[in-house]
Amino acid sequence: MFDTSLRGFKERITTPVARLIGRRIHPTAITVAAVPVGLAAAVAAGAGAYGIALTLWLCNRALDGLDGTVARLTGAQSDLGGYLDLLLDVVIYSAIPIALALQRGERGLLLVVTVLLALYYVNITSWLYLSALIEKRRQTLRESGRLTSIAMPAGLVEGSETIVIYSLALLLPQHAALLFAVMGGAIIVGIAQRVRWAMRSL
Repeated sequence: MFDTSLRGFKERITTPVARLIGRRIHPTAITVAAVPVGLAAAVAAGAGAYGIALTLWLCNRALDGLDGTVARLTGAQSDLGGYLDLLLDVVIYSAIPIALALQRGERGLLLVVTVLLALYYVNITSWLYLSALIEKRRQTLRESGRLTSIAMPAGLVEGSETIVIYSLALLLPQHAALLFAVMGGAIIVGIAQRVRWAMRSL
């Protein structure tokens, strides 16, 4: 929901680092480097080391934000980079709640995470296919100046909200079930938003 409005702020933060890195590190290398950091966050969460998991998760998100800025500043944007960025994000987004649920061993949390991952399937379909149709028809969304590789119809839960919810779940693991349930409810609303958009626009 806030990704578009926060993107300029993110660019201002990551631009100095991106300029420092310059052309010495390819943006795709940053994208790939974020994966072991994110998986390490999941492993730490699975071991109950929540503070370490939170730190690694935030580092993963920082790297995820940096790769695009480096690509834009160095003219190294590519379809492959955008594809890998999205694909690998989903890997980390799935690994952390699974690890947290397995570590806690709470029946309620396991159920909520199972439903959450099922909603991820529906949510991804709700916007990914729409993105393909938008590109096919060369339509533009209301948001201007998008910096992502593909047009993504806005939803209630996007990257910014995921960062907040996951961070809170790692900071307050005893409330993870409630937090993920709230996230799941918000995802359902986002799916409904996109279906409504599709019915009006396609």
